[in-house]
Amino acid sequence: MRRFVPAAVLLSALALSACQTPRESCISSASRELRTVDSLIRETQGNLSRGYAIVTEQRIDVDRRICEVELEDGTERQYFCDDTDVIDVERPVAIDLSAEQAKLDSLLERRVSLAAEREARVQACVATYPE
Repeated sequence: MRRFVPAAVLLSALALSACQTPRESCISSASRELRTVDSLIRETQGNLSRGYAIVTEQRIDVDRRICEVELEDGTERQYFCDDTDVIDVERPVAIDLSAEQAKLDSLLERRVSLAAEREARVQACVATYPE
């Protein structure tokens, strides 16, 4: 079941975006890169406060079990089948704190310029799609 979560999230995001007005869609698009940089800033700040990064890896678990199938003539047949699960596992990773701080400083600088660009794009969206 876990394998279908990204598809479900994508479908719900598409459904929600279909409900947006053109103005809301334009503003959301204008804000996308700033949201990405904000997310990276939060992640980098968390790494610095912890002193290490957290990496998410996927592990595949396969459980072999006995399955049953009913044939056309009504008889049942047993066979071995695999039940496969994909599990996200988080593990700590050592980081260079100086490099991480430099990355944070760079992201904060980039955020300032993106915020100004976003404001100009939002104003353009408001002018193009008045309510």
